[in-house]
Amino acid sequence: MAPRGGFSSRLGFIAAAAGSAVGLGNIWGFPYEVGEGGGAAFVVIYLFFCFILCFPVMATEIAIGRKTQLNPVGAFNALGFKKWNWLGKMGILAGVLILSFYNIIAGWAFGYIFEMITGNFGIADGFSEYIKNVVKVGAYGALFMATTAFVVSKGISGGIEKAAKILMPTLIIMMLIIVGYSLTLPNAVDGLKFYLVPDFSKLSGSVIYNAMGQAFFSLSLGMGALITYGSYVSKKENIVSAAAWVTLADVGIALIAGLMIFPLIGFMSGGTMEGAGRGPGLIFVTLPQIFGNIGGTLGIIAGTVFFVLLCFAALTSTVSLLEVPVSYVVDEMKIKRKKAVWLVAGVIFLVGIPSLLGNGYSEFFSTSFTTYKAGGTDTDFLSLVAAIANDTLLPLGGCLISFFAAYIWKKHNLDEELAEGAPGYKGSFVQKYLNFAVSYLAPIVLGALFVLTVLFKFFGISVF
Repeated sequence: MAPRGGFSSRLGFIAAAAGSAVGLGNIWGFPYEVGEGGGAAFVVIYLFFCFILCFPVMATEIAIGRKTQLNPVGAFNALGFKKWNWLGKMGILAGVLILSFYNIIAGWAFGYIFEMITGNFGIADGFSEYIKNVVKVGAYGALFMATTAFVVSKGISGGIEKAAKILMPTLIIMMLIIVGYSLTLPNAVDGLKFYLVPDFSKLSGSVIYNAMGQAFFSLSLGMGALITYGSYVSKKENIVSAAAWVTLADVGIALIAGLMIFPLIGFMSGGTMEGAGRGPGLIFVTLPQIFGNIGGTLGIIAGTVFFVLLCFAALTSTVSLLEVPVSYVVDEMKIKRKKAVWLVAGVIFLVGIPSLLGNGYSEFFSTSFTTYKAGGTDTDFLSLVAAIANDTLLPLGGCLISFFAAYIWKKHNLDEELAEGAPGYKGSFVQKYLNFAVSYLAPIVLGALFVLTVLFKFFGISVF
């Protein structure tokens, strides 16, 4: 069998793993969650969960992957716990479902590049009609999936790593350019105050719950992506420090996204921050209106650069989402990589068609498909898939992976793997904390998040 391949450098792994974490969740999801969560108080809680809860789960997933050098299903088999490989299968299923709708949203963003280039800022008012044009946005989604597949088909060092080394620095540079520009606008300071000065009176159970969910999703945990990436990591690498750098990169880019967007909202709202809580429409409705208010060539440039940036961020995530099922097909079914990539990408695109149709084009997939109520409203197909895969399976996966590592595989085996490449790990505070977090904190907190999500999303029961 051909060599499995791997990352050629530590920087390559960190860039790729950070790219897996950085995506629409940071630049699209994080700002609107901050807006709906009341601003800086949400940011503080989000940061707390990223480092206290998510970092230990990330290190655990990478360790399982590196120990076995296999995909999420093969990893449990190789560790000697075949009865647990359903957990790997659940992670792969979650990744497939997430990519099926994620690619649709990435296609929307890709199409917006052309709308901004032509100065069509009125797309903000016609967004609902835009996403109903299934031929147009479907073609954008197909092109985006093909780009993702092309990168993954090139392998780990020649495709994923090389792309991450280009995309991640470019993404950061583009974000900083927009930050620099947005800070020069009138009333930008009001946006910064909303984003950076906490008002803890706005904290509530729902804000804490949403911050925890956002932290977990944004770091690509619970679906086998980091087990898969970990399987390509050298034994010489320090997993703990690499996981810390990935967490810092993900958090840093999310924070920069806020520095881009909230000064722009301050400018548009005249300092009232009206529109900060616009939810998902913040990116596709509010921001194009802002670029339109800027007007002229400058507005066109700002809008185009922003949506190119959004697509760059999305691509770093779609690459990792596709790699998870591809690694499974290559390892377990012995299908050659290029064939596996295009086969899996094609299947996932087909799985995403109901999500494409469920934004107003098809009444069946938009309103009639589901019978349950989420938060008191009917749910379209895309939202149903997101609720199942993103909001439900990911925290369940993280909970069970932590439980498995602590009580089935056992903590001493996890510690042995984490100590490889990290001479000072054993006996350190970090070891003690990771053991505590993986044994108690992650299973309990993520288990509670799973239960609360199921109650709310599928039964309309809100504890808060």
